[in-house]
Amino acid sequence: MKVTPLAFDSLGVRSMATFVETDLRIMIDPGLDLAPLRYGLPSSKMERNRAKELSAKINEYARETDVFIITHYHHDHYFPEAGFYQGKILLLKHPQRDINYNQRKRAKLFLNSSRNKAKRIEYADGREFALSGTKIKFSPPVPHGEALSKSGFVVMCSISYGEKRFIFASDVQGPQVAETVTWIVEENLDTLILSGYPTYLPHVTNPRTFEECNHNLIEILARANTQTVILDHHLTRDVDYERKVRPILKKAQSMGRTITTAAEYLGMKPDLLEAKRKQIHQAETKKLTMES
Repeated sequence: MKVTPLAFDSLGVRSMATFVETDLRIMIDPGLDLAPLRYGLPSSKMERNRAKELSAKINEYARETDVFIITHYHHDHYFPEAGFYQGKILLLKHPQRDINYNQRKRAKLFLNSSRNKAKRIEYADGREFALSGTKIKFSPPVPHGEALSKSGFVVMCSISYGEKRFIFASDVQGPQVAETVTWIVEENLDTLILSGYPTYLPHVTNPRTFEECNHNLIEILARANTQTVILDHHLTRDVDYERKVRPILKKAQSMGRTITTAAEYLGMKPDLLEAKRKQIHQAETKKLTMES
């Protein structure tokens, strides 16, 4: 099994697009987005260029994809009108159950546009699929972050092939709730991708909850066979994320395990374009002033 992050926040855009190769080619959450405003500023030219670059990468891999998985209907997790769904299998978060109003509307529009394109569409919540030699198992809907989150629910997925098992935990933001932790542990995975706690949002950040998330992550490492955790997305929208998670990085290292970002997993340095938007805008403005 080969897991390739395609577009992530540590690569400069809001995304968790991931390509998994078994005897099938699977793409999870094929989309990306940019924050409309950060620090009161629109996206920088550098961010927009990166979005074009990584959108092209997603489209390139999508042409070779057999199965698409969409864990929920936020704009950074799927492209609604993409032609690459033509003739493919779609495994989707249920469009009507355990879903908030905005996502229900988006899901309806997506299904209207893709129903006649896709080879097969299945609602995946809590189900298992055996496709060729690959098993794909989905969690029941779990909160997008905290319990009773206004952002609704997501589904996690476990992909098993041979002796290898991988989990994509989408926007669980931590993880924060016990049922999320339990499902991950029981899958006894090798590699885990999940969204970290949104420390970049001071109005929702709760130090006690953040500490619980860190405890939950260490519990997963201790109780499951997890060797590598790719911790990214909401967490890496914070320019100071590394200092804030340093205790769990050290704890994981002492256990012989790895917690890393998608960029580092690919052998690259994190490029936090959204988190550095203010500095990038200043640099771009200065350059334009000097050129004029």
